Amino acid sequence: MIGSMVALLLIGCNSTAPQRPSQRKGQAPEADSTQLAAMELNMQLAKAADKAVMEAVQAQEESYALYESKAWIHIYDNGDDQRDKPQLGQACDLHMRVYTFDEQLLLDTEGNYILGKSELPSAVERNACELNHGAKARMYVPWYTAFGQQGTAFVPPYENVIIDIEIR
Repeated sequence: MIGSMVALLLIGCNSTAPQRPSQRKGQAPEADSTQLAAMELNMQLAKAADKAVMEAVQAQEESYALYESKAWIHIYDNGDDQRDKPQLGQACDLHMRVYTFDEQLLLDTEGNYILGKSELPSAVERNACELNHGAKARMYVPWYTAFGQQGTAFVPPYENVIIDIEIR
């Protein structure tokens, strides 16, 4: 009797665990409901950010233009239009100040950045190529093209920001 129980236990230990339906051969994996919910939430937050940025821009006296990067930009100094504009892949001397919408300074940095290498917020990298050397611009930028959902040590996550840039 004891021998047959031991045999049954050994046989039971060798059986494979049931698979989740998403792991069965020939079937599509199940959608990750947590990931889908997070994506939906981020889409709603992005729409709210677009609205908040547009309202902030409408409150300004200067005229702003909406660029493809979803940033609203006012160029207040066109710089030197005799020189070629910075290009993706090229080094660019740039001074950048980042503010909250109530003008609290979050970051003041300058340096030589290679455009397109994700060294700067995507809105800055994409729009720096539109500006002449010496140009100065103010940008109202939604969080998702600024510092994103992770933020930085200086900029909180999901923060819509004002970015002043100067191409040198």
